[in-house]
Amino acid sequence: MDINRYIEHTNLKPTLVANDIDELVKQALEYNFAGLCIPPFWVKKVFRDLQNTNVQLVTVIGFPLGYQMTETKLAEIDKAIYNGANELDIVMNISSFKTGLPWTKIELAKCASRIHEAGCLMKVIIETAYLTDEEIIIASKLCADAGSDFVKTSTGFAPSGAKAEHIKLMRANLPSNVGIKASGGIKNLASALEMIEAGADRIGTSSGGLIMKEADAAS
Repeated sequence: MDINRYIEHTNLKPTLVANDIDELVKQALEYNFAGLCIPPFWVKKVFRDLQNTNVQLVTVIGFPLGYQMTETKLAEIDKAIYNGANELDIVMNISSFKTGLPWTKIELAKCASRIHEAGCLMKVIIETAYLTDEEIIIASKLCADAGSDFVKTSTGFAPSGAKAEHIKLMRANLPSNVGIKASGGIKNLASALEMIEAGADRIGTSSGGLIMKEADAAS
C-alpha cells in the first residue's frame, strides 16, 4: 500500500508561521503526499511552491464552525480558487443541520456548483463529534445529494476526531463515487491504517512525516 497517496499533510493551527508552512511543503514533496491542507491565507504562497507537482493544494472554507453566511463561504471559495486551491474542505452548517433547515443542503449545492465549475473538488466536513449515528447517516447522504466529492469527519477543533466506527457508518451510507476523508486525531501509522481499513480514501493529519517514518521502518 502506498500510504503516502492517502495522506493530506495538514497544519491548520492558529499559531502556525511561515517556517511551519515551508516544513509542511518540504515534507509533502519529499513523501509525494496526495495533498497539502493549509489555511486560506497561505494558499497563494503554497501554490507557487507546488506548481508542476502532483500534490493537491487543499484549503478550508467556513472553518472551523461552519455557521458563516452562504455568501461569505462562496466569497471564500472564489478567493481560494483564484489563489490556486485544487480542493476545498467546507464546514457544513451544523447549526442549520440540527435545526432541520433545508438551507443546509441548498448551501452545499451552491458551493458544489461554484467549485465544480472551476474544475476543483469539494469535501464537506460534517464534524462527527457533534452528531449522533443517525445524524451522521443523514448528513452523509445530504452531502452526497448536494454534490460533494468527499465527506470528511472532522475539523480537528471538536472534542474528538475520526473514529473507525463512524467511517464504517459513512461508507455504508455513501455511494461508491463519494470518497471519505478521515481527519482529527490521526497521529500514527496504526490509526491511519485503521481508518483506511474502515473505508477512508484520504487521511487528514498533521503527522504525515511521522506516519511515513513508521511505514518505512515497517517495510
